[in-house]
Amino acid sequence: MYRRPRRNRKSSAIRGMVEETRLSVKDFIFPMFLIEGQNQKVEVASMPGIFRYSLDLMIKEIESCLNLGIVAFDIFPAYPESKKDKYATESHNPETFYLKAIQKIKETFPEACIMTDVAMDPYSSDGHDGIVENGKILNDETLEILGKMTVAQAQAGADIIGPSDMMDGRVGYLREQLDDNGFTDVSIMSYTAKYASAFYGPFRDALDSAPKWGDKKTYQMDPANLHEALIEADLDTEEGADFLMVKPALAYLDVIRLLKENYNVPIAAYNVSGEYSMIKASAERGWLDGERAMLESLISIKRAGANVILSYFAKEFAELQKK
Repeated sequence: MYRRPRRNRKSSAIRGMVEETRLSVKDFIFPMFLIEGQNQKVEVASMPGIFRYSLDLMIKEIESCLNLGIVAFDIFPAYPESKKDKYATESHNPETFYLKAIQKIKETFPEACIMTDVAMDPYSSDGHDGIVENGKILNDETLEILGKMTVAQAQAGADIIGPSDMMDGRVGYLREQLDDNGFTDVSIMSYTAKYASAFYGPFRDALDSAPKWGDKKTYQMDPANLHEALIEADLDTEEGADFLMVKPALAYLDVIRLLKENYNVPIAAYNVSGEYSMIKASAERGWLDGERAMLESLISIKRAGANVILSYFAKEFAELQKK
């Protein structure tokens, strides 16, 4: 035998030299959960090791992450039912705790990249991403609310806005709203291929944002569909998206690869709460090696073509790299 592939696997040094895919702390955005109050740190029961923080403690946590090399954060607000209504009016109230927190975080850490979430569900009494009328989600009417939310987040200091609502035409509408209000430098990371997935459960626990009735299948994508993602990606790039995101990640590696091969913009993938919790729960029971499973899953996402990975494992990965 002249060719023996095992020769390139015979030592750690050689395996490192020929390694095709490498993860870096720079690849990550760390999703975080914000709650109102002071000195609040509440673990998400279905997400071991992940907490909801009040602003004072979130600032300390962000500082800790920056010291590890994590520079990008996606911040999600958890609102009490008392502040939710049909039209998500709290989302663009300039005095609301979420917007004030974004402003304070950017003032404290101007070097950090702060991403915000654009969707109605954290603020909606219906728990849906759009306005609900007679059992239907209204598309065009929802855009106006999303526009107000986007401009308010940009005014607060957001570097990237992340429309996760899956309403048709929202990227173009939000780009116009940002540009018309002088925020031409604010980026849009569009949730381009966001699937109606079972893997979002722990996230909805964290934000208490589950739909009060029905599901999200009329606006989020069917898990059975691959090439439909191209339709969404065509529209988002035409409308001015700076990044295209696939969500979830692990069950949709083929979608990540499809977008990577067809578009010349950065591809992001959201390693969602359920994907995180499966590994954590299995590791706690001793069913698998949690650290190895984490690394293998993250490397698969990058190998599939993701330039950016949103993951609850970001801090754990960064701490591992420091060892």
